[in-house]
Amino acid sequence: MRRDGSYRECEAGGSDARLTGVTLTGIARATHRAGRGTVVDIALYAVSAGYAGIIAFNTGMPAHAQWGRIAVFGYLALTVLAVVQRFAGRGLARPAVRMVLVFAGWAATTLLPLLIEAAQRAAGASGRAQDEVTVVEMAGARLVDTGSPYLSHDGIVGALPSLGYLAYVPYNPGIAVFGLPRRYAGDQWWTDARVGFALVTAAAIVAALVLLRRLAPASVLVRAAQVATLFPVCALTLATGGDDLPVLALCLLGLAFAVRARVDDRGGAVWWLLSGLVVGDAAAMKLFALPVLVVLAVFVGFRAGGRSLGWYLTPALALPVVTLGPIALRDPDGVLENLVRYPLGRGLAESPAASNLPGHLIAVLLPGGQVVAAGLLVAAGLAFVIHLLVRPPADVATVAWRVTAAMLLAICLAPATRFGYLLYPAAYAVWAVALRIPREPVDKVRHVGVRVATAMDPA
Repeated sequence: MRRDGSYRECEAGGSDARLTGVTLTGIARATHRAGRGTVVDIALYAVSAGYAGIIAFNTGMPAHAQWGRIAVFGYLALTVLAVVQRFAGRGLARPAVRMVLVFAGWAATTLLPLLIEAAQRAAGASGRAQDEVTVVEMAGARLVDTGSPYLSHDGIVGALPSLGYLAYVPYNPGIAVFGLPRRYAGDQWWTDARVGFALVTAAAIVAALVLLRRLAPASVLVRAAQVATLFPVCALTLATGGDDLPVLALCLLGLAFAVRARVDDRGGAVWWLLSGLVVGDAAAMKLFALPVLVVLAVFVGFRAGGRSLGWYLTPALALPVVTLGPIALRDPDGVLENLVRYPLGRGLAESPAASNLPGHLIAVLLPGGQVVAAGLLVAAGLAFVIHLLVRPPADVATVAWRVTAAMLLAICLAPATRFGYLLYPAAYAVWAVALRIPREPVDKVRHVGVRVATAMDPA
């Protein structure tokens, strides 16, 4: 540990580890800055255009193919414009101009395909949305009609012949809010759940960038915006399914609020409250927000003290508890069936989330593999929590890095998983750079509510 209480990540590795870290950091920094940032822009947009073109003609999923046929032109236009920025002079390559191009490109590669597919779906076309859109909309209707977005265990048994795995809602109750417009206004393009997903995502990403704009380098914020909007996995996911993007965006906004709390000379109570509100909102929608909620809580408790932890944790826990608690008390078995058994591969129907990652392979190839995979997931989670408590994050950027590691572990070891979920750790890793604020204070490690004496204190 340094004298200021922060940790040296490479200290145990000696000079070789430090040299490697410096070299890799230098390479990453030089690559990011090449051509005033436009070289990476060109590569990102060109590769994304190739990816969209491949998806357009090499997938059995109609919604994905439709996205590819539209998005490829947006990515090609972005590539051409980035080349112009690279060679037309310093003015066009300014971060502000590049940021405008990012959001214009997002409209062309994500929002336009989304709206076209939503309109076609409202007109009766099939295959214009992934199954999770239908699941969320049915959950919203069920919430209004029965008071719960979930079918009971017996209800799932009865619905399986007609709905199959669509009878399950493997999300927290808050996600059902996005299904309410279709429940009340019927099949319209604007009642598609993806429209609500996109609005929340856009608002949260823009708000996070605004919060960080005077604290992080403008070029780094451009890169952060790109990974949350134009990165093909994010663009494809939002345009065709979308439920992961508002969760990710709200978590990023929660981290941005945490940065503002750390640089607030008045203690940051309001910022911690806002951080807890948006992270709690995300946790009320999907369990994928829990790593952010937990890691950030440990950080606040150790680095900002008990009062700040109270401001953060009260809304962060209250929102998911208030939304899920009454439903769980009324039908605990139904909640367990939807939120625990089904995601762990122990439900009445098989989850379509079946990418060939270690957890899924263990579950399907080994005798008793589902139990083994679930056990490994739990053991990895416990080990991660112990490490988190022994070495709490030193700053908000480290929080993002720890969440990246936690998400990678969970995605790789979960029995039911998808490659698309990797958008979470990819985004957190890039945003960690934007969240590393030089002015952020680094406090002594302390237990919640206990002041630690320092050498400067009087005897």
